[in-house]
Amino acid sequence: MTVSGLAEPLEFVENGLLSVNKHASFAYLGPVEWDRMGEISYGLWLHIAPGNDRQVAAIDAASAVSLVLDDGDLVLEAMPAPKLGKEAYAALVPWGQTVYFKATPAMLRRIAASGQLQIRCRGADGAIVEFKPDQKPTPVFATFVQARGITGD
Repeated sequence: MTVSGLAEPLEFVENGLLSVNKHASFAYLGPVEWDRMGEISYGLWLHIAPGNDRQVAAIDAASAVSLVLDDGDLVLEAMPAPKLGKEAYAALVPWGQTVYFKATPAMLRRIAASGQLQIRCRGADGAIVEFKPDQKPTPVFATFVQARGITGD
């Protein structure tokens, strides 16, 4: 099986004011393409590296994570991690949470076409935890979509 992704996942930082002696949580997101002898499938890899501020609930729970796009929220559905010798991306901290989400070519095109991309998760306290990119991420998704030839379902 061949695995393709970005050179490095995109980095997002927790939205909100940071307090003294608090470290923000970070999220890392990357698209993945799996090629099993010509059978192509896609996913999104997400890793949450918690700081010591607000904690995120289990990100593999139903409706726990969504992407905020120009045309509305895209709720993500967790999938079993593929059995590979090597992960698509490396987890940044061992105490973080890592999950793969199902993705379709249409979803990846939608993300690439959006002017904004944010990650929204449920917090351990039930509140919403939002992550904003440290740079404009949609051109990176657009490059991935174009490079993979994702032009139709």
